[in-house]
Amino acid sequence: MSSAQKIDLGLTGYDELFMSDAGRAENRLPKIYDIPLTEIDDFPDHPFKVMLDEDMDQLVQSVKERGVITPITLRQKEDGRYEIVSGHRRKKACELAGLETVKSEIKELTRDEAIILMVESNYQRSSILPSEKAFAYKMRLEAMSRQGQRTDLTSTPVVSKSRTNEELGEKNGESREQVRRYIRLTELSPDLLNMVDENKIAFRPAVELSYLKEGEQKFLMEAMTYTDATPSLAQAIKMKEFSKNGKLTPEVMESIMGEEKPNQKEKFTFKAERLRQFIPSTVPYEKTEDYVLKALEYYHRYQERQKERSQER
Repeated sequence: MSSAQKIDLGLTGYDELFMSDAGRAENRLPKIYDIPLTEIDDFPDHPFKVMLDEDMDQLVQSVKERGVITPITLRQKEDGRYEIVSGHRRKKACELAGLETVKSEIKELTRDEAIILMVESNYQRSSILPSEKAFAYKMRLEAMSRQGQRTDLTSTPVVSKSRTNEELGEKNGESREQVRRYIRLTELSPDLLNMVDENKIAFRPAVELSYLKEGEQKFLMEAMTYTDATPSLAQAIKMKEFSKNGKLTPEVMESIMGEEKPNQKEKFTFKAERLRQFIPSTVPYEKTEDYVLKALEYYHRYQERQKERSQER
């Protein structure tokens, strides 16, 4: 199939005049096509990451054995190529499985309709990183705003930006304020945002830190390294106020970071390179803690068995 060829997504009204009821019903079913992977592009600024982890390995094996069970959703572009609306992981799995085509449903969508559908379909995933949710909310909110009186594909009216936030949150079980907080995370530097994804910086402090200027966020990274600590919510709010008044110098930041936190407990930290040498390379970085905990549990059970055996002697 030529990439420049437009796919016929349905018969004309004239053709349907001579169809039976069963034929008309069948004609309205989604049409599935085998589209070459080389003709498919990723969705621009797609906020959801495609991880090469254990779940992907299982998906690749499933694709090899049974093919793609649920077709991916594509939108045809003006140049005749396609972009993925839903199914980035399935498309990647097909590539890794060595397939040349992927079963696809082609939908006629505007750019904003495609953004909304892309975000909604990915919210069905079992695990979503804070950064993914942040940029997804932002993209969807901007698309809803551009649609004017249309906030989704069923033409729900928008009365204000805050109302749009509220409707967006309701669709995903979150408050308007929580939607706003997630969108604030997009103002963080990539390094700070990665720390939020890795649970090194808590969500609420991260929202307050998003108000710091670009240079101040860079200083914060250095201050966290120097003090070997991350800001509490109270410290983050204090930094935000100093920044607002133009007084957040590196010295002030280090002073705030050095303050003792309420109920602060002794903590243990390990350098990643010391741990990773004992962990298989197939274990994703973000699952390092889970792997270490399981190893400790296994070792604890081993010690308990050894103790029981020594008592039996």
